[in-house]
Amino acid sequence: MSPSNAERIDWIAVDWGTSNLRAWGMVDDRAVATVTAPTGMGGLERHQFEPALLAAIEPWLSADRTIEVVACGMVGARQGWQEVPYVSVPTEPIVASAMQQVATSDSRISVSIIHGLSQTEPADVMRGEETQIAGLLAQEPDFTGVACLPGTHSKWARIEAGRVVSFRTFMTGELFALLAKQSVLRHSMAGSDKLHDAVFDDAVRVVAERPADLSSLLFGIRAAGLVGGPNNLDARSRLSGLLIGTELVAMQQGWSGGEVVLIGADQLADRYSRGLQALGGTARIVDAQTCTLAGLVASRNRLLEAR
Repeated sequence: MSPSNAERIDWIAVDWGTSNLRAWGMVDDRAVATVTAPTGMGGLERHQFEPALLAAIEPWLSADRTIEVVACGMVGARQGWQEVPYVSVPTEPIVASAMQQVATSDSRISVSIIHGLSQTEPADVMRGEETQIAGLLAQEPDFTGVACLPGTHSKWARIEAGRVVSFRTFMTGELFALLAKQSVLRHSMAGSDKLHDAVFDDAVRVVAERPADLSSLLFGIRAAGLVGGPNNLDARSRLSGLLIGTELVAMQQGWSGGEVVLIGADQLADRYSRGLQALGGTARIVDAQTCTLAGLVASRNRLLEAR
């Protein structure tokens, strides 16, 4: 980006996860530039966060001004740049007074980090997803219902009158990765990440009828490959269907009779949508990145209002 374009950037929005950093150069509420770097929280020591951010956004900075940076995600975790305490539900997804400014050595940036959300009973936390929920509400202020945010640790949030009332987390994505790569099922998982829809659907329905049999159904994946011959595509499809189906059954009271909004990336959100349909539910997918950016904009606006 040329120096003249750098002058146009009003502020910088940052989504800082465990694996990656994504930053947007903003003019008012509109992104005019973006950059992604593989410098996520998981690979950084505390003293490395500021240099990592500067390396990503250097072309947007000017020596004669301080530019505001608003960041969400794992950057505010205990292992992140600076731990920002959670806000307890029920609450609005973004609370300006709970955001924290980080001390920086470079005067060209002023960094504020968004808090996460917590729940006492049952104990639960989220960090990063609150910004996506804020983005959903920025686009649909009257939304009331259930939002599901699929991921490594998927979240289900009940939203009423602009507030997150309650939520639950499921380790479905992490369990899939562990079972597919480190359990006996790894021998059946090689090959494409694509899934066989009919096998996935059947697995969702089977585990919905027999959720207590999950452990046995999982071993059945390996047994089927030994008895009937290996079919890695079917095995991956069945594993995905069993795990997602178990999650959907656990949340059935929340989604039954209403439309679930899925905030996620296309492929994974499509799996959840398909699983819901297999059990008679309905879903609508909204783009996770769009919600994240809209939530960062809403957070920055909250900060401006609070000043």
